Amino acid sequence: MALDFLPGNRLQLLENGAEFFPALLRAIDAAREEVRLETYIFECDEIGEAVLAALVRAAARGVRVYLLVDGFGARDFIVHRMHGVAAAGVEVEVYRPLRGPWFIPRRHRLRRLHRKLACCDGRVAFVGGINILSDFTRLPGRRIRLPRWDYAVRIEGPLVRSVQQAMQRLWRLVCWTNGRRRPPRLVARAAHDGPAGPHRAVLVLRDNWRHRHDIENAYLHMLARARKEVWIACAYFFPGKRFRRALAACTARGVRVRLVLQGLSDHPILSQATRALYPWLLRQGVELWEYHATEMHAKVAVFDDRYATVGSSNIDPFSLFMAREANVWVDDLGFSAELRARLEQHVAQGAVRLDEEGFARLPRWRKALSWVVLGWVRLIIGWAGYTRDMEG
Repeated sequence: MALDFLPGNRLQLLENGAEFFPALLRAIDAAREEVRLETYIFECDEIGEAVLAALVRAAARGVRVYLLVDGFGARDFIVHRMHGVAAAGVEVEVYRPLRGPWFIPRRHRLRRLHRKLACCDGRVAFVGGINILSDFTRLPGRRIRLPRWDYAVRIEGPLVRSVQQAMQRLWRLVCWTNGRRRPPRLVARAAHDGPAGPHRAVLVLRDNWRHRHDIENAYLHMLARARKEVWIACAYFFPGKRFRRALAACTARGVRVRLVLQGLSDHPILSQATRALYPWLLRQGVELWEYHATEMHAKVAVFDDRYATVGSSNIDPFSLFMAREANVWVDDLGFSAELRARLEQHVAQGAVRLDEEGFARLPRWRKALSWVVLGWVRLIIGWAGYTRDMEG
């Protein structure tokens, strides 16, 4: 899958909530026509309340405000805050609302809105992996609160139109699915379609219709053309056979592949399944690093110091085969160098490199647990009907 990069964009790499949320709030407060926000998780904590206050302020000054949240990831917001925000003038929709107890198995319930997008006045957009919640985590046995490691990108230029149109399309679909009245056709025009900076970039989406494999294919395309080095930092890593073959092909032709994964996980079951893949990855020559300084939520990669991606998609079956995701891919030496430098810094400060000998010394029960969990995850994937995607 060749990527059709758009020239003339200005991209700013934002790390963690300390950089992302002030930029997002400034954009919302500066909006005069339209604000759109999509998120998987929307917590009613200090960050969530600050974002809600900005959305309500925008609505009060006549800005059209559209907030789309996931029915599972934003459960607390839907119960406690959604109706009050809607009464204040914010248009709110829920992607796949939960109907009945969550534990009742339904395949469609695994298809979630996992992308994190924002667009203000068609002039500035945000794409990344940062949910609307405080990114500070109190680690066991530590008094210091450390931020969850994550990234987003602030965008100006022609690519903003792609983000805006993607959000408009999904809003209309969700309105129709939820039985709402047809939304108005009036939308804000992109106020700055002309060049805004030096970056070439493209928005790549994943859904269950026309773009089922687009994000995975973008990764496979970049892995196939890599010649020197690949960095992948991914919170949840459980790739299918095509992706694993692409990694092996990279190392076989001498490409240095460095994979940074969670050491501290908020979903230990998925981490255990990933660890069952460690021996195979190590035998292929992939460098494995586990990040232990704090929770890692990043989904980024750098290829040959030229191409980079930042977004919401993990490399696991839930992101690649079930959820709606959005990644921005960038063709720029400066942007890629900045992301690579940040990855190197985090790895140097908080990651541990794994090797085959170290994995072999692990207790047998831990290895057995990884394989049991791996089998359980494959069972869930098979029940959901995505076995062919995993094995293809």
